[in-house]
Amino acid sequence: MTKKITIGDYLIEKLHQAGVRHMFGIPGDYVLGFYDMVEKSPAIDIINTCDEQGAGFAADAYARISGLGAVCVTYGVGGLKIANTTAQAYAEKSPVVVISGSPGLTERGHQGLLHHQITDFSAQIRVFEQFTVFSTVITSPQTAQREIDRAIKTAIKYKRPVYIELPRDMVFSSFFPHQEEDITEETSLQDALKESIEEATTLINRAKKPVILAGVEIHRFGLQETVTGLAREKGIPIAATMLAKSVVPDTEDYYLGVFEGGREEVTQYVESSDCLIMLGTFLTDLNLGLFTTTIDPNKAIHATSEKIAIRYHRYEKVVFTEFLSALRQAPITPRTIETLPKAPAPEPVPYPAPKKPITVATLFQHLNGFIQEDTIVIADVGDALFGANDLFVHNATDFLSPAYYASLGFSVPGALGAQLANPYARPLVLVGDGAFQMTGMELSAIARYKLNPIVVVLNNDGYSTERPMLDGSFNDVHPWAFSKIPDILGCGKGFAVHTEYDLQQALKKALEYIDGFTIIDVKIDRHDRSPALVRLTRKLAARVKAPTTS
Repeated sequence: MTKKITIGDYLIEKLHQAGVRHMFGIPGDYVLGFYDMVEKSPAIDIINTCDEQGAGFAADAYARISGLGAVCVTYGVGGLKIANTTAQAYAEKSPVVVISGSPGLTERGHQGLLHHQITDFSAQIRVFEQFTVFSTVITSPQTAQREIDRAIKTAIKYKRPVYIELPRDMVFSSFFPHQEEDITEETSLQDALKESIEEATTLINRAKKPVILAGVEIHRFGLQETVTGLAREKGIPIAATMLAKSVVPDTEDYYLGVFEGGREEVTQYVESSDCLIMLGTFLTDLNLGLFTTTIDPNKAIHATSEKIAIRYHRYEKVVFTEFLSALRQAPITPRTIETLPKAPAPEPVPYPAPKKPITVATLFQHLNGFIQEDTIVIADVGDALFGANDLFVHNATDFLSPAYYASLGFSVPGALGAQLANPYARPLVLVGDGAFQMTGMELSAIARYKLNPIVVVLNNDGYSTERPMLDGSFNDVHPWAFSKIPDILGCGKGFAVHTEYDLQQALKKALEYIDGFTIIDVKIDRHDRSPALVRLTRKLAARVKAPTTS
Protein backbone atom coordinates (compact mmCIF):
# COMPACT_ATOMS: atom_id res chain seq x y z
CA MET A 1 0.00 0.00 0.00
CA THR A 2 1.27 3.48 -0.85
CA LYS A 3 2.71 5.29 2.14
CA LYS A 4 1.11 8.51 3.36
CA ILE A 5 3.01 11.73 2.78
CA THR A 6 2.51 15.21 4.18
CA ILE A 7 1.59 18.06 1.86
CA GLY A 8 4.79 19.89 2.74
CA ASP A 9 6.99 16.89 2.02
CA TYR A 10 5.20 16.24 -1.25
CA LEU A 11 5.79 19.82 -2.40
CA ILE A 12 9.50 19.54 -1.55
CA GLU A 13 9.74 16.21 -3.38
CA LYS A 14 8.08 17.52 -6.56
CA LEU A 15 10.23 20.66 -6.63
CA HIS A 16 13.34 18.51 -6.27
CA GLN A 17 12.21 16.21 -9.08
CA ALA A 18 11.76 19.28 -11.29
CA GLY A 19 15.37 20.35 -10.71
CA VAL A 20 15.06 22.80 -7.81
CA ARG A 21 17.96 22.50 -5.37
CA HIS A 22 17.69 25.92 -3.67
CA MET A 23 14.67 27.85 -2.41
CA PHE A 24 14.96 31.57 -1.73
CA GLY A 25 12.99 33.55 0.81
CA ILE A 26 12.45 35.22 4.17
CA PRO A 27 10.83 33.28 7.03
CA GLY A 28 7.65 34.38 8.77
CA ASP A 29 5.37 32.70 11.27
CA TYR A 30 2.82 31.58 8.66
CA VAL A 31 5.53 29.68 6.80
CA LEU A 32 7.88 28.62 9.63
CA GLY A 33 6.55 25.06 9.74
CA PHE A 34 7.27 24.56 6.05
CA TYR A 35 10.71 26.20 6.42
CA ASP A 36 11.57 23.77 9.19
CA MET A 37 10.49 20.89 6.96
CA VAL A 38 12.66 22.14 4.07
CA GLU A 39 15.66 22.64 6.34
CA LYS A 40 15.41 19.06 7.61
CA SER A 41 15.11 17.71 4.08
CA PRO A 42 18.32 16.87 2.16
CA ALA A 43 16.60 17.68 -1.13
CA ILE A 44 16.52 21.51 -1.10
CA ASP A 45 18.61 24.16 0.64
CA ILE A 46 16.94 27.27 2.04
CA ILE A 47 18.69 30.47 0.97
CA ASN A 48 17.75 33.34 3.26
CA THR A 49 18.03 36.72 1.59
CA CYS A 50 18.00 40.17 3.20
CA ASP A 51 14.66 41.13 1.69
CA GLU A 52 11.78 39.41 -0.07
CA GLN A 53 12.38 41.31 -3.31
CA GLY A 54 15.95 40.03 -3.31
CA ALA A 55 14.61 36.50 -2.91
CA GLY A 56 12.25 36.99 -5.84
CA PHE A 57 14.97 38.30 -8.14
CA ALA A 58 17.33 35.50 -7.08
CA ALA A 59 14.68 32.86 -7.84
CA ASP A 60 14.06 34.49 -11.22
CA ALA A 61 17.76 34.34 -12.16
CA TYR A 62 17.95 30.76 -10.87
CA ALA A 63 15.01 29.80 -13.08
CA ARG A 64 16.55 31.39 -16.18
CA ILE A 65 19.60 29.14 -15.80
CA SER A 66 18.29 25.92 -14.30
CA GLY A 67 14.77 25.84 -15.79
CA LEU A 68 12.74 26.32 -12.60
CA GLY A 69 13.10 28.49 -9.51
CA ALA A 70 11.30 28.70 -6.17
CA VAL A 71 10.70 31.52 -3.71
CA CYS A 72 8.95 31.08 -0.36
CA VAL A 73 7.63 33.89 1.84
CA THR A 74 5.00 34.58 4.44
CA TYR A 75 1.54 36.02 3.85
CA GLY A 76 0.80 39.68 3.10
CA VAL A 77 3.97 41.51 4.08
CA GLY A 78 6.09 38.90 2.35
CA GLY A 79 3.85 37.97 -0.53
CA LEU A 80 3.12 41.47 -1.72
CA LYS A 81 6.82 42.39 -1.62
CA ILE A 82 7.51 39.85 -4.37
CA ALA A 83 4.61 40.96 -6.55
CA ASN A 84 7.08 43.04 -8.58
CA THR A 85 9.60 40.25 -9.08
CA THR A 86 6.83 37.80 -10.02
CA ALA A 87 5.47 40.30 -12.53
CA GLN A 88 8.93 40.51 -14.08
CA ALA A 89 9.15 36.72 -14.27
CA TYR A 90 5.76 36.65 -15.98
CA ALA A 91 6.62 39.41 -18.46
CA GLU A 92 9.96 37.84 -19.38
CA LYS A 93 8.88 34.17 -19.25
CA SER A 94 10.84 32.88 -16.28
CA PRO A 95 9.29 29.84 -14.54
CA VAL A 96 9.24 30.57 -10.80
CA VAL A 97 7.14 28.70 -8.23
CA VAL A 98 5.91 31.27 -5.70
CA ILE A 99 5.05 29.66 -2.35
CA SER A 100 3.34 31.76 0.29
CA GLY A 101 2.51 30.55 3.76
CA SER A 102 -0.80 31.89 5.03
CA PRO A 103 -3.07 31.75 8.10
CA GLY A 104 -4.39 28.28 8.84
CA LEU A 105 -7.86 27.44 7.59
CA THR A 106 -9.04 26.80 11.15
CA GLU A 107 -7.86 30.26 12.23
CA ARG A 108 -9.92 32.12 9.67
CA GLY A 109 -13.27 31.72 11.36
CA HIS A 110 -12.38 33.67 14.47
CA GLN A 111 -13.65 37.18 15.05
CA GLY A 112 -11.13 39.96 14.51
CA LEU A 113 -8.29 40.39 12.04
CA LEU A 114 -5.14 38.32 11.91
CA HIS A 115 -1.76 40.01 11.52
CA HIS A 116 -0.59 40.55 7.92
CA GLN A 117 -4.21 40.37 6.75
CA ILE A 118 -5.29 42.99 4.19
CA THR A 119 -9.00 42.57 3.61
CA ASP A 120 -10.45 39.10 3.12
CA PHE A 121 -8.15 36.08 2.98
CA SER A 122 -8.36 35.78 -0.81
CA ALA A 123 -6.87 39.24 -1.37
CA GLN A 124 -3.34 37.99 -2.01
CA ILE A 125 -4.25 35.27 -4.46
CA ARG A 126 -6.34 37.78 -6.42
CA VAL A 127 -3.20 39.90 -6.82
CA PHE A 128 -1.07 37.00 -8.02
CA GLU A 129 -3.72 35.77 -10.44
CA GLN A 130 -2.88 38.86 -12.53
CA PHE A 131 0.67 37.71 -13.35
CA THR A 132 0.89 33.95 -12.92
CA VAL A 133 -0.29 31.23 -15.28
CA PHE A 134 -1.70 29.14 -12.44
CA SER A 135 -2.60 29.98 -8.85
CA THR A 136 -4.08 27.92 -6.08
CA VAL A 137 -4.72 27.77 -2.33
CA ILE A 138 -4.15 24.32 -0.83
CA THR A 139 -7.35 23.74 1.13
CA SER A 140 -7.57 19.96 1.37
CA PRO A 141 -5.26 16.92 1.52
CA GLN A 142 -7.54 15.26 -1.03
CA THR A 143 -6.79 17.88 -3.70
CA ALA A 144 -3.26 18.91 -2.68
CA GLN A 145 -1.41 16.50 -4.99
CA ARG A 146 -3.40 17.54 -8.02
CA GLU A 147 -2.89 21.26 -7.36
CA ILE A 148 0.86 20.94 -6.68
CA ASP A 149 1.43 18.75 -9.74
CA ARG A 150 -0.54 21.09 -11.94
CA ALA A 151 1.30 24.17 -10.67
CA ILE A 152 4.79 22.82 -11.28
CA LYS A 153 3.99 21.29 -14.65
CA THR A 154 2.25 24.47 -15.80
CA ALA A 155 5.26 26.61 -14.85
CA ILE A 156 7.57 24.35 -16.84
CA LYS A 157 5.25 24.12 -19.83
CA TYR A 158 4.52 27.83 -20.22
CA LYS A 159 7.83 29.17 -18.78
CA ARG A 160 5.99 31.53 -16.48
CA PRO A 161 5.47 31.83 -12.70
CA VAL A 162 2.82 30.01 -10.69
CA TYR A 163 1.46 30.68 -7.19
CA ILE A 164 0.86 28.16 -4.40
CA GLU A 165 -0.64 29.42 -1.14
CA LEU A 166 -0.02 27.02 1.71
CA PRO A 167 -2.08 27.58 4.89
CA ARG A 168 0.08 26.62 7.84
CA ASP A 169 -2.29 23.96 9.13
CA MET A 170 -2.07 22.19 5.74
CA VAL A 171 1.72 21.71 5.82
CA PHE A 172 1.60 18.62 8.03
CA SER A 173 -1.69 17.23 6.73
CA SER A 174 -1.09 13.95 4.91
CA PHE A 175 -2.59 11.95 2.07
CA PHE A 176 -2.02 8.80 0.05
CA PRO A 177 -0.36 9.86 -3.23
CA HIS A 178 -1.88 8.50 -6.43
CA GLN A 179 -0.98 8.40 -10.10
CA GLU A 180 -0.13 11.85 -11.41
CA GLU A 181 -2.29 13.47 -14.04
CA ASP A 182 -0.40 14.33 -17.20
CA ILE A 183 -0.78 17.71 -18.83
CA THR A 184 -1.68 17.00 -22.42
CA GLU A 185 1.12 18.07 -24.73
CA GLU A 186 -0.04 20.19 -27.62
CA THR A 187 0.68 18.97 -31.13
CA SER A 188 0.40 20.77 -34.42
CA LEU A 189 -2.38 20.28 -36.93
CA GLN A 190 -0.23 18.70 -39.62
CA ASP A 191 -1.89 20.42 -42.58
CA ALA A 192 -1.47 23.81 -40.92
CA LEU A 193 2.17 23.06 -40.04
CA LYS A 194 2.89 21.92 -43.62
CA GLU A 195 1.28 25.00 -45.12
CA SER A 196 3.08 27.39 -42.75
CA ILE A 197 6.47 25.84 -43.57
CA GLU A 198 5.77 26.01 -47.29
CA GLU A 199 4.90 29.70 -47.10
CA ALA A 200 7.90 30.46 -44.89
CA THR A 201 10.25 28.57 -47.22
CA THR A 202 8.95 30.42 -50.27
CA LEU A 203 9.37 33.79 -48.56
CA ILE A 204 12.93 33.02 -47.43
CA ASN A 205 14.05 31.58 -50.78
CA ARG A 206 12.68 34.60 -52.61
CA ALA A 207 14.60 37.02 -50.38
CA LYS A 208 18.04 38.38 -51.12
CA LYS A 209 18.89 39.27 -47.53
CA PRO A 210 16.97 37.21 -44.94
CA VAL A 211 17.87 37.76 -41.28
CA ILE A 212 16.84 35.85 -38.16
CA LEU A 213 15.93 38.01 -35.16
CA ALA A 214 16.17 35.65 -32.18
CA GLY A 215 14.12 36.36 -29.08
CA VAL A 216 14.19 35.20 -25.49
CA GLU A 217 11.82 32.27 -26.08
CA ILE A 218 14.63 30.52 -27.96
CA HIS A 219 16.38 30.19 -24.63
CA ARG A 220 13.31 29.51 -22.51
CA PHE A 221 12.22 26.57 -24.68
CA GLY A 222 15.74 25.20 -25.21
CA LEU A 223 15.84 25.90 -28.94
CA GLN A 224 19.32 27.43 -29.23
CA GLU A 225 20.77 24.53 -31.21
CA THR A 226 17.78 24.44 -33.55
CA VAL A 227 18.12 28.13 -34.41
CA THR A 228 21.91 28.20 -34.68
CA GLY A 229 21.74 25.04 -36.79
CA LEU A 230 19.24 26.74 -39.10
CA ALA A 231 21.59 29.71 -39.47
CA ARG A 232 24.68 27.59 -40.13
CA GLU A 233 23.07 25.18 -42.55
CA LYS A 234 21.15 27.79 -44.57
CA GLY A 235 23.59 30.69 -44.30
CA ILE A 236 21.16 33.10 -42.62
CA PRO A 237 22.63 35.71 -40.22
CA ILE A 238 21.21 36.03 -36.71
CA ALA A 239 20.74 39.09 -34.54
CA ALA A 240 19.27 39.02 -31.03
CA THR A 241 16.97 41.34 -29.17
CA MET A 242 18.26 43.00 -25.99
CA LEU A 243 16.27 40.61 -23.81
CA ALA A 244 17.76 37.68 -25.71
CA LYS A 245 21.45 38.64 -25.67
CA SER A 246 23.55 35.46 -25.38
CA VAL A 247 20.71 33.25 -26.62
CA VAL A 248 23.24 32.85 -29.42
CA PRO A 249 26.89 32.98 -28.29
CA ASP A 250 29.15 35.59 -29.85
CA THR A 251 31.39 32.80 -31.08
CA GLU A 252 28.82 31.79 -33.73
CA ASP A 253 29.99 32.72 -37.24
CA TYR A 254 26.56 33.95 -38.34
CA TYR A 255 25.79 35.95 -35.20
CA LEU A 256 25.66 39.71 -35.77
CA GLY A 257 25.03 41.08 -32.28
CA VAL A 258 22.23 42.87 -30.49
CA PHE A 259 19.62 44.65 -32.59
CA GLU A 260 18.55 48.09 -31.25
CA GLY A 261 20.68 48.87 -28.24
CA GLY A 262 23.87 47.40 -29.66
CA ARG A 263 26.07 48.55 -32.53
CA GLU A 264 24.42 50.81 -35.07
CA GLU A 265 25.64 48.74 -38.03
CA VAL A 266 23.78 45.69 -36.70
CA THR A 267 20.53 47.67 -36.50
CA GLN A 268 21.05 48.97 -40.03
CA TYR A 269 21.76 45.47 -41.37
CA VAL A 270 18.62 44.02 -39.82
CA GLU A 271 16.43 46.92 -40.92
CA SER A 272 17.62 46.49 -44.51
CA SER A 273 16.52 42.84 -44.60
CA ASP A 274 13.87 41.89 -47.14
CA CYS A 275 12.79 38.91 -45.02
CA LEU A 276 12.83 39.29 -41.24
CA ILE A 277 12.47 35.91 -39.50
CA MET A 278 11.47 36.73 -35.91
CA LEU A 279 11.73 33.61 -33.76
CA GLY A 280 10.61 33.74 -30.13
CA THR A 281 10.76 37.54 -30.24
CA PHE A 282 8.72 39.94 -28.11
CA LEU A 283 7.80 43.04 -30.10
CA THR A 284 8.51 45.45 -27.23
CA ASP A 285 9.52 49.10 -27.36
CA LEU A 286 13.05 48.41 -26.06
CA ASN A 287 13.54 45.52 -28.47
CA LEU A 288 12.41 47.65 -31.42
CA GLY A 289 14.00 50.99 -30.61
CA LEU A 290 10.81 52.51 -29.17
CA PHE A 291 8.98 51.29 -32.26
CA THR A 292 11.09 53.41 -34.60
CA THR A 293 11.90 50.17 -36.42
CA THR A 294 9.34 49.58 -39.14
CA ILE A 295 8.51 45.94 -39.79
CA ASP A 296 6.81 45.26 -43.11
CA PRO A 297 4.36 42.40 -42.44
CA ASN A 298 4.56 41.45 -46.12
CA LYS A 299 8.23 40.50 -45.59
CA ALA A 300 8.05 39.06 -42.08
CA ILE A 301 7.79 35.71 -40.33
CA HIS A 302 6.87 35.95 -36.66
CA ALA A 303 6.85 32.72 -34.65
CA THR A 304 6.39 32.55 -30.87
CA SER A 305 4.88 30.11 -28.39
CA GLU A 306 1.65 32.09 -28.70
CA LYS A 307 1.30 32.61 -32.44
CA ILE A 308 2.69 31.75 -35.87
CA ALA A 309 2.23 34.55 -38.41
CA ILE A 310 3.71 34.70 -41.92
CA ARG A 311 3.09 37.80 -43.96
CA TYR A 312 -0.61 38.54 -43.38
CA HIS A 313 -1.53 34.94 -42.55
CA ARG A 314 -1.92 33.58 -39.05
CA TYR A 315 -1.68 29.83 -38.54
CA GLU A 316 -3.72 28.27 -35.77
CA LYS A 317 -2.79 24.99 -34.09
CA VAL A 318 0.89 25.16 -35.04
CA VAL A 319 3.22 24.50 -32.10
CA PHE A 320 6.22 26.82 -31.87
CA THR A 321 8.83 24.10 -31.19
CA GLU A 322 7.51 21.93 -34.03
CA PHE A 323 7.49 24.90 -36.42
CA LEU A 324 11.18 25.65 -35.71
CA SER A 325 12.23 22.03 -36.09
CA ALA A 326 10.35 21.75 -39.39
CA LEU A 327 11.78 25.05 -40.63
CA ARG A 328 15.31 23.76 -40.07
CA GLN A 329 14.50 20.70 -42.19
CA ALA A 330 12.70 22.69 -44.90
CA PRO A 331 14.13 22.98 -48.46
CA ILE A 332 15.59 26.44 -47.87
CA THR A 333 18.30 27.19 -50.40
CA PRO A 334 21.67 27.55 -48.62
CA ARG A 335 23.49 30.79 -49.33
CA THR A 336 26.96 32.21 -48.76
CA ILE A 337 27.40 35.62 -47.16
CA GLU A 338 30.77 37.28 -47.74
CA THR A 339 30.60 40.23 -45.33
CA LEU A 340 28.76 40.63 -42.05
CA PRO A 341 28.94 43.55 -39.58
CA LYS A 342 30.50 41.41 -36.87
CA ALA A 343 32.45 42.99 -34.06
CA PRO A 344 36.08 41.87 -33.81
CA ALA A 345 36.99 39.51 -31.01
CA PRO A 346 37.92 41.50 -27.89
CA GLU A 347 41.49 41.92 -26.75
CA PRO A 348 42.79 43.10 -23.38
CA VAL A 349 43.66 46.80 -23.23
CA PRO A 350 47.48 46.73 -23.04
CA TYR A 351 48.73 49.97 -21.41
CA PRO A 352 45.99 52.05 -19.79
CA ALA A 353 46.76 55.69 -19.09
CA PRO A 354 47.66 56.04 -15.38
CA LYS A 355 45.86 59.36 -14.91
CA LYS A 356 43.18 59.24 -17.60
CA PRO A 357 39.66 59.32 -16.06
CA ILE A 358 37.52 56.31 -16.74
CA THR A 359 34.59 56.69 -19.14
CA VAL A 360 31.66 54.43 -19.97
CA ALA A 361 33.27 53.54 -23.29
CA THR A 362 36.65 52.62 -21.82
CA LEU A 363 35.00 50.75 -18.94
CA PHE A 364 33.28 48.38 -21.34
CA GLN A 365 36.37 48.15 -23.51
CA HIS A 366 38.27 46.84 -20.48
CA LEU A 367 35.42 44.54 -19.46
CA ASN A 368 35.26 43.07 -22.95
CA GLY A 369 38.83 41.88 -22.68
CA PHE A 370 38.31 40.76 -19.08
CA ILE A 371 35.41 38.33 -19.61
CA GLN A 372 36.45 34.68 -19.22
CA GLU A 373 35.00 31.43 -20.52
CA ASP A 374 33.26 30.86 -17.18
CA THR A 375 31.89 34.42 -16.83
CA ILE A 376 28.16 34.99 -16.69
CA VAL A 377 27.26 38.67 -17.10
CA ILE A 378 24.30 40.01 -15.14
CA ALA A 379 23.35 43.55 -16.13
CA ASP A 380 20.96 45.86 -14.34
CA VAL A 381 18.80 48.44 -16.08
CA GLY A 382 20.47 51.59 -17.41
CA ASP A 383 23.92 51.97 -18.92
CA ALA A 384 24.88 48.78 -17.12
CA LEU A 385 22.62 47.11 -19.69
CA PHE A 386 23.10 49.31 -22.76
CA GLY A 387 26.85 49.46 -22.44
CA ALA A 388 26.92 45.68 -21.98
CA ASN A 389 25.04 44.91 -25.17
CA ASP A 390 28.29 44.77 -27.13
CA LEU A 391 30.21 42.66 -24.62
CA PHE A 392 31.58 39.44 -26.09
CA VAL A 393 29.82 36.51 -24.39
CA HIS A 394 31.45 33.13 -24.95
CA ASN A 395 28.56 30.74 -24.28
CA ALA A 396 24.81 30.60 -24.71
CA THR A 397 22.76 31.89 -21.78
CA ASP A 398 25.71 33.65 -20.20
CA PHE A 399 24.01 37.05 -20.08
CA LEU A 400 21.03 37.88 -17.87
CA SER A 401 19.09 41.15 -17.66
CA PRO A 402 15.52 42.42 -17.20
CA ALA A 403 15.64 44.12 -20.60
CA TYR A 404 11.87 44.18 -21.12
CA TYR A 405 10.20 44.64 -17.72
CA ALA A 406 13.21 46.78 -16.75
CA SER A 407 13.00 46.60 -12.97
CA LEU A 408 15.95 48.23 -11.23
CA GLY A 409 17.76 46.12 -8.66
CA PHE A 410 17.78 42.73 -10.42
CA SER A 411 21.50 42.19 -10.82
CA VAL A 412 22.98 41.75 -7.32
CA PRO A 413 20.34 39.26 -6.07
CA GLY A 414 20.40 37.82 -9.59
CA ALA A 415 24.06 36.94 -9.02
CA LEU A 416 23.06 35.00 -5.90
CA GLY A 417 20.53 32.92 -7.85
CA ALA A 418 22.75 32.51 -10.92
CA GLN A 419 25.82 31.24 -9.09
CA LEU A 420 23.80 28.78 -7.02
CA ALA A 421 22.14 27.52 -10.21
CA ASN A 422 25.55 27.16 -11.89
CA PRO A 423 28.39 26.97 -9.36
CA TYR A 424 30.91 26.58 -12.18
CA ALA A 425 30.21 30.10 -13.43
CA ARG A 426 31.45 33.34 -11.90
CA PRO A 427 29.03 36.27 -12.21
CA LEU A 428 30.18 39.67 -13.43
CA VAL A 429 27.55 42.05 -12.08
CA LEU A 430 27.05 45.41 -13.79
CA VAL A 431 24.90 47.77 -11.75
CA GLY A 432 24.33 51.50 -11.42
CA ASP A 433 24.69 53.27 -8.09
CA GLY A 434 20.94 53.92 -7.91
CA ALA A 435 19.99 50.30 -8.62
CA PHE A 436 22.58 49.04 -6.14
CA GLN A 437 21.00 51.08 -3.35
CA MET A 438 17.74 49.18 -3.90
CA THR A 439 18.96 45.60 -3.49
CA GLY A 440 22.72 45.75 -2.97
CA MET A 441 22.28 44.50 0.59
CA GLU A 442 22.02 41.03 -0.93
CA LEU A 443 25.82 41.08 -0.93
CA SER A 444 25.29 40.01 2.68
CA ALA A 445 23.53 36.84 1.51
CA ILE A 446 26.22 36.35 -1.14
CA ALA A 447 28.84 36.57 1.62
CA ARG A 448 26.92 34.19 3.89
CA TYR A 449 26.78 31.50 1.22
CA LYS A 450 30.44 32.02 0.27
CA LEU A 451 29.89 33.05 -3.34
CA ASN A 452 32.35 35.15 -5.31
CA PRO A 453 30.76 37.43 -7.93
CA ILE A 454 32.61 40.49 -9.20
CA VAL A 455 30.32 43.51 -8.80
CA VAL A 456 31.09 46.59 -10.90
CA VAL A 457 29.18 49.69 -9.81
CA LEU A 458 28.74 52.38 -12.46
CA ASN A 459 28.84 55.24 -9.98
CA ASN A 460 27.57 58.32 -11.83
CA ASP A 461 25.68 60.16 -9.08
CA GLY A 462 22.18 58.85 -9.71
CA TYR A 463 19.80 57.80 -12.44
CA SER A 464 21.77 58.53 -15.60
CA THR A 465 19.13 56.95 -17.84
CA GLU A 466 16.69 59.69 -16.91
CA ARG A 467 18.94 62.75 -16.91
CA PRO A 468 18.96 63.23 -20.72
CA MET A 469 15.16 62.90 -20.77
CA LEU A 470 14.33 65.29 -17.95
CA ASP A 471 16.85 66.15 -15.26
CA GLY A 472 16.30 67.41 -11.74
CA SER A 473 17.29 66.70 -8.18
CA PHE A 474 14.91 63.73 -8.28
CA ASN A 475 17.58 61.90 -10.31
CA ASP A 476 20.21 62.28 -7.59
CA VAL A 477 21.05 59.67 -4.95
CA HIS A 478 23.13 59.99 -1.80
CA PRO A 479 26.73 59.01 -2.56
CA TRP A 480 27.96 55.75 -1.06
CA ALA A 481 31.53 54.60 -0.52
CA PHE A 482 30.85 51.29 -2.27
CA SER A 483 34.43 50.07 -1.94
CA LYS A 484 34.04 50.15 1.87
CA ILE A 485 31.16 47.65 1.94
CA PRO A 486 33.54 44.71 2.61
CA ASP A 487 34.55 46.49 5.83
CA ILE A 488 30.92 46.45 6.94
CA LEU A 489 30.31 42.82 5.99
CA GLY A 490 33.64 41.63 7.31
CA CYS A 491 34.59 39.87 4.08
CA GLY A 492 35.18 40.49 0.40
CA LYS A 493 37.41 43.04 -1.30
CA GLY A 494 36.60 46.55 -2.50
CA PHE A 495 38.29 48.90 -4.94
CA ALA A 496 37.71 52.56 -5.80
CA VAL A 497 38.37 53.31 -9.46
CA HIS A 498 38.95 56.77 -10.96
CA THR A 499 41.32 56.06 -13.84
CA GLU A 500 41.88 53.44 -16.53
CA TYR A 501 44.93 52.19 -14.65
CA ASP A 502 42.87 51.84 -11.44
CA LEU A 503 40.35 49.76 -13.34
CA GLN A 504 42.92 47.44 -14.87
CA GLN A 505 44.50 46.78 -11.48
CA ALA A 506 41.12 46.26 -9.77
CA LEU A 507 39.97 43.76 -12.41
CA LYS A 508 43.24 41.87 -12.17
CA LYS A 509 43.00 41.58 -8.40
CA ALA A 510 39.31 40.68 -8.56
CA LEU A 511 40.06 37.82 -10.92
CA GLU A 512 42.75 36.50 -8.60
CA TYR A 513 40.56 36.73 -5.49
CA ILE A 514 38.23 33.74 -5.48
CA ASP A 515 37.40 33.39 -1.79
CA GLY A 516 34.58 35.95 -1.75
CA PHE A 517 32.89 38.77 -3.57
CA THR A 518 34.64 41.78 -5.05
CA ILE A 519 33.04 45.19 -5.46
CA ILE A 520 34.60 47.75 -7.80
CA ASP A 521 33.36 51.33 -7.43
CA VAL A 522 33.88 52.95 -10.84
CA LYS A 523 33.50 56.72 -10.61
CA ILE A 524 32.04 58.04 -13.88
CA ASP A 525 31.06 61.58 -14.81
CA ARG A 526 27.32 62.01 -14.33
CA HIS A 527 26.89 63.20 -17.95
CA ASP A 528 28.89 60.38 -19.55
CA ARG A 529 26.91 57.55 -21.09
CA SER A 530 27.08 54.96 -23.85
CA PRO A 531 26.08 55.84 -27.44
CA ALA A 532 23.24 53.30 -27.25
CA LEU A 533 21.78 54.98 -24.17
CA VAL A 534 22.14 58.41 -25.77
CA ARG A 535 20.10 57.25 -28.77
CA LEU A 536 17.39 55.72 -26.60
CA THR A 537 17.04 58.61 -24.17
CA ARG A 538 16.90 61.11 -27.02
CA LYS A 539 13.84 59.27 -28.32
CA LEU A 540 12.29 58.98 -24.86
CA ALA A 541 12.81 62.65 -24.01
CA ALA A 542 10.07 63.73 -26.42
CA ARG A 543 7.58 61.54 -24.53
CA VAL A 544 8.23 62.69 -20.97
CA LYS A 545 8.50 66.44 -21.31
CA ALA A 546 5.43 68.61 -20.89
CA PRO A 547 3.98 69.79 -24.22
CA THR A 548 4.63 73.41 -25.12
CA THR A 549 1.65 75.71 -25.47
CA SER A 550 1.37 78.52 -27.97
